[in-house]
Amino acid sequence: MNGDESMLFPCLRSVTRVTVANVLLSILTLAAWGQEPPVAPVPQNTPETQPVPILNYTKPVTHFPNPIGPYTPRHVAPPNLANTARIDSLMHDSKLYLSVNDAIALALENNLDVAIARYNLNIADTDVLRAKAGASILGINAGVIQNTPGGGVGGIGATAGASTGGTSLGAGGIGAGTNGLVSSTLGLGPNITSFDPVVTATLQEDHLESVSSSLFNGVPILAQNTGTVNFNYAQGFDWGTTLQVGFSNSRATSNVPFNTYSPLINSSLRVQVTQHLLQGLGFPANSRFIHIAKNNRELSDVAFRLQIIDSVDQIENIYWDLVFAYENARVQNESLAFAQKTLSDTKKQVEIGSLAPIEVVRAQSTVAQDQQLVTQAQTNLQLEQLLMKNALTRTLKDQTLATAEVIPTSTIDVPAQEEVIPTEDLINDALRHRAELVESRIDLNSRDYSNKAVRSALLPTLDAFAYYAGSGLGGSQNPSNLCSNQTPEQLLLGFCAGPNVHNPTETIPIVASTSIGSTWNQLVNSTAPDKGVGLSLNIPLRNRAAQAVQIRSELEYRQAQMRLQQIENQVGIEVRNAQYAVQQNRASVDSAKAALDLARQSLDAEQKKYQFGTSTTTLVLQYESQLATAESTLVNATVAYEKSRIELDRATGSLLDHNGISVDDAARGQVTRLPNVPYITPRKDLPSVSQPVPQANLQ
Repeated sequence: MNGDESMLFPCLRSVTRVTVANVLLSILTLAAWGQEPPVAPVPQNTPETQPVPILNYTKPVTHFPNPIGPYTPRHVAPPNLANTARIDSLMHDSKLYLSVNDAIALALENNLDVAIARYNLNIADTDVLRAKAGASILGINAGVIQNTPGGGVGGIGATAGASTGGTSLGAGGIGAGTNGLVSSTLGLGPNITSFDPVVTATLQEDHLESVSSSLFNGVPILAQNTGTVNFNYAQGFDWGTTLQVGFSNSRATSNVPFNTYSPLINSSLRVQVTQHLLQGLGFPANSRFIHIAKNNRELSDVAFRLQIIDSVDQIENIYWDLVFAYENARVQNESLAFAQKTLSDTKKQVEIGSLAPIEVVRAQSTVAQDQQLVTQAQTNLQLEQLLMKNALTRTLKDQTLATAEVIPTSTIDVPAQEEVIPTEDLINDALRHRAELVESRIDLNSRDYSNKAVRSALLPTLDAFAYYAGSGLGGSQNPSNLCSNQTPEQLLLGFCAGPNVHNPTETIPIVASTSIGSTWNQLVNSTAPDKGVGLSLNIPLRNRAAQAVQIRSELEYRQAQMRLQQIENQVGIEVRNAQYAVQQNRASVDSAKAALDLARQSLDAEQKKYQFGTSTTTLVLQYESQLATAESTLVNATVAYEKSRIELDRATGSLLDHNGISVDDAARGQVTRLPNVPYITPRKDLPSVSQPVPQANLQ
């Protein structure tokens, strides 16, 4: 064999090895990326078999048909910590096949942030019920709950495609005061009498015996039995009127001979109407809690909508982070497979002397670096799968679900041409739809109503009142008072009714018996009336406390107006920032596509040069690394682009509408219509890279 032949055959062998490497690389890629699983079950768009009831706690329990209903506690069912049936329909071969629409639907049904916020709707109902009774309200939490790890939080200062990790805690809401005040004057004003009628009663039976301390009692031991039945009724009205009715009755029997009646019936009735003329006059002062509670009920609806927006934003971010983790793991596995094949080829060429031994060292270093990147990609993928399952479930106690691989079945469909919407139109949409602005406007309305009540509390107290009272006396002749029933010693005293043998000239007549009905009739027939009208005036001479509350309420109202303007300005900045991000990320996608094409062509050209011996292993590995980087950059740019579109929808307040999400479904925790995220298509090849790549022998 001559020298020319010896130079030719290594070259032919090199061409053969590269060809085989390409074939093996293709096989590995298809094995890692193109596994076609059995057809995953199609998620059903049907509700659960048991419909979720809609509760309304603004309506009280009445006395009918159950007379003791208002005094019986109402049972609230314990929270259901089981996952909905939808997740079972998406499981196949111990894997969870998940589209972005499925992810949102599962989050609306199972996410604990949403489930916790859902209670605020009924809590606000109870405040409306309490306010209708004339009681002060307890307030609601209008903050957003963000305790689901992963996804990041939207808004200024949050990076699209934020790395995984815990989110910030929700704000305290309106109840925490405007702009961080420790407390608020919201709801202060004159005292309100209960609008619910209050009936008090006293039923008593008393037996009294005592040693007589006076000769005129006529008996050594005084004995008296008294029965008391008293009723009182009080009710306030929202125009500043108070009605009070008191009805007292007593029936007493006694052995004292000088008491004419035994039993003695005493009854009294008093009806009084009081009307506020200055402080507490009119509806604003007395119905302020009802108005504020209804506003807070509306506020709870808006806050829940904001909760859904933030949760959907977060779920979509987690989903695309999971997609990126799969894509990144695929790229790193392909890069490692190529490096391992290149190392094998390099060892063979070193053995035959066509390459220097240093090339093996370089190839081994590249394989070690790629193995590290694969390990990082695999662990990050496992974390993203865990975050996704945690966000979409109430519990992971089911080991099949806890260990299931989550397979994303949606991919981003970047439109060929970006839709151009004027910035001012987007800002105007945001000003109409942003939940934060609606919350602020509702708060302003409540504060305006509260200020009227606070101004009323600044006035002196002047009340007009009118009353009617009557008393009645009845009973029967006391047997001990009859002369015929008295001892001679008692007769000598002369205090008896009927004929007195010791004093026949002075006869006290026997009283006629008066029934209890006749006694009550005396209360209203002016037998013994007590009628009157009057004015009650109370003037605090310096009135400093009321002045302080009134001016503070005005200052808080103006402060809230400034806060509303600040939110409007912030919304404008968020919309512009989100629109800029969409434009920038779209440009990044186009640039990444061009860079990927260049990297592929450059690697192909270098491989051809390597086949003919005009290149080195180092250069081929460098171009392969550039291709892997370009693929990762494109995936990252595409995910960032989709996240920026999500952020733009959030900033304009149209995220739910654009995704076809029903807030009513979220409030019930039962999705009857699957969301429809735009610019999303099903994947043709489903990823499966859960199996770790075996470590190569670097020796």
